[in-house]
Amino acid sequence: MSYNSDDKKREKGFLAEVESKERQMLEARDEEKRSEWRGFGTFGMIGWSVAVPTVLGAVLGMWLDDRYPQTFSWTLTLLIAGLFTGCALAWQWIDKENTAMHEHKKKRDE
Repeated sequence: MSYNSDDKKREKGFLAEVESKERQMLEARDEEKRSEWRGFGTFGMIGWSVAVPTVLGAVLGMWLDDRYPQTFSWTLTLLIAGLFTGCALAWQWIDKENTAMHEHKKKRDE
């Protein structure tokens, strides 16, 4: 069986298309796995970034209430301050991750 130049061009085009589709499938598979694990990591990071400042604020507040009693509660005040600080840290971290994710998708699409 002999091939002419049109058959060879079609075969090369077909192989290039198959290679391109295979590359897309592999990238999609890798992206899917990464996003699942990244999601678990995000939940953990958000939890810790809110919990740690909140607990530290409450512990420091209890210590201050014990040593330097006031008409207001140091514990409640620092617990709320720790909660707001933790939420601000979590927001900043989520925003950074969201920006990185969109940049990665933009580079992949180019």
